[in-house]
Amino acid sequence: LLSNRIAYLIATRRAHHGEILAITFTNKAAAEMRERIELLVGGRAKTMWISTFHSSCVRILRREAANVGLNSNFSIYDSADSLRLITLVAKNLDLDPKQFPPKSFTAKVSNLKNELIDEETYAGQAENPMERKLAEAYALYQRRLREANALDFDDIIMTTVNLLQAFPEAAEY
Repeated sequence: LLSNRIAYLIATRRAHHGEILAITFTNKAAAEMRERIELLVGGRAKTMWISTFHSSCVRILRREAANVGLNSNFSIYDSADSLRLITLVAKNLDLDPKQFPPKSFTAKVSNLKNELIDEETYAGQAENPMERKLAEAYALYQRRLREANALDFDDIIMTTVNLLQAFPEAAEY
């Protein structure tokens, strides 16, 4: 249905093929959609953005990296990389791993990022000693990511949202 709608927009000249952005949740769904659209509109489908949320965001961030304080060749940390880094951060902050397990810190930071709450906002909201420790760890974790010219998987969408809100010309593009 969506593929037919895109083909209709192209055929009726209501949209140029370079203006199409089709987002899916999985790589498999994106590949299938691209295939269907190519059958309907031909080679013009190659100029359309047909991808997952994350791959579209990475594409935007690579183009606009300087606006978010990164080089365009930034790395993306997977969950194992993130856990290793948060474990190092916890050690650097002398946090007892039994009282402050790295896996629970990683999960909490992931949840904050999924709610679009950055480390500065969270630090301002921290009310109790546990939250203040998490805020300190979150801030150091983000600083270390930036120093490594890296984002974790959860940063990809949050950073893109922040970029598009802060830089209207990037959103316009």
